[in-house]
Amino acid sequence: MIERYTRKEMGRIWEPENRFRKWLEVEIAACEAWEGLGKIPRKSLEVIKKKADFNVERIDEIERTVKHDVIAFLTSVAEFVGPDSRFIHMGLTSSDVLDTSLALLLRESADLIISDIKGLMAALEKKAFEHKMTPMMGRSHGIHAEPTTFGLKLSSWYDEMGMNLERMERAREVISYGKLSGAVGTFSQIDPRVEKFALKKLGLKPEPVATQVVHRDRHAEFFSTLAIIASSIEKFAVEIRHLQRTEVLEAEEPFTKGQKGSSAMPHKRNPILSENLTGLARLIRGYAVSAIENVPLWHERDISHSSVERVIAPDATILVDFMLSRATGLIRDLVVYPANMMENIDKLKGVVFSQKVLLKLVDKGVTREEAYAIVQRNAMKVWEGLGDFKSILMDDSEVRGYLTEKEIDASFDIKPYLKQVDYIFKRTFGKKGI
Repeated sequence: MIERYTRKEMGRIWEPENRFRKWLEVEIAACEAWEGLGKIPRKSLEVIKKKADFNVERIDEIERTVKHDVIAFLTSVAEFVGPDSRFIHMGLTSSDVLDTSLALLLRESADLIISDIKGLMAALEKKAFEHKMTPMMGRSHGIHAEPTTFGLKLSSWYDEMGMNLERMERAREVISYGKLSGAVGTFSQIDPRVEKFALKKLGLKPEPVATQVVHRDRHAEFFSTLAIIASSIEKFAVEIRHLQRTEVLEAEEPFTKGQKGSSAMPHKRNPILSENLTGLARLIRGYAVSAIENVPLWHERDISHSSVERVIAPDATILVDFMLSRATGLIRDLVVYPANMMENIDKLKGVVFSQKVLLKLVDKGVTREEAYAIVQRNAMKVWEGLGDFKSILMDDSEVRGYLTEKEIDASFDIKPYLKQVDYIFKRTFGKKGI
């Protein structure tokens, strides 16, 4: 499924060709630094920069014998460069290349994900303004609470993705660290100036105190950020799944021409996009746990993290890229049923306005405890099927002792529940929200 749905840009990042190309960038940057320090002749550097290349199939062939991917890569490069290849990888250890190039790959992935987040936010903003004043039932514990608007629901999702954008930008910064400090990170066989020059050229910062690897708490933060983003998407998806339930039917995924919902039941229109997003979020959270478990390594390094990252780095970034793309299309094409939303507001025959009645009684001097008891007593009659809330209140002598018919009737006006929508939109979208 991953291969089938991989978007080309993100999938390309993790192809062997691009991964080895990043390795070569790191090696050449180090050679340029050494040349500046007089350790590599200028002519040799020119040969390296002109001839350095690799062959993916050849690397695989060599690795089957040497059982070491970096050595196999260096051997393939040497076959292109010739005698001057002796200067490549000078003073470096494998993790210098692997960790620094991984930072480049994750940073490249982060740029796509950041763009994806902005795309989803744009779709949410457009849909939120479209339904800014579309009344719907607000629910707590899955039970009718008080009216809100569909636009407010969408604006809250927009705001949440704004926080995810900040998290992803921070994660991009946190992961943009490399190291070229050699075995166990002591610079014993390499000049610190090589690291400084090479990383600056690559647009990375040096790990201040590296062991033989870049500390894996950086990667844990990166993948945890992906997990939070995926969980936000799942939150939106779960809401849509609830809103599409037959008994609710306030919003629905697009059902395209020729689409079929069930092999057995031709009438079915299922929330398959949202359900898919829910499932994928579970995978991403699992990858985050794996990244966190990569933090403790033996002494200066082991490679228990390596096998994990070979799976989770491409999988997690590809899946989050896909999830954001799918969520954007889902929001953009979401079918909304305002009439059903109003019908559901009226479903409990007015009891959702109970707090308004409660506060009116309090304004009349009734204690909150007494007012609550009066309102609840009448609201429970609606639950028991004894009539609508307004009529029951009108017939209650105790209520009528405090409230006029006009005051009771005013309690069932939906407009007060929408009066601060503009304020919330302005706070969320700035001047655009006015």
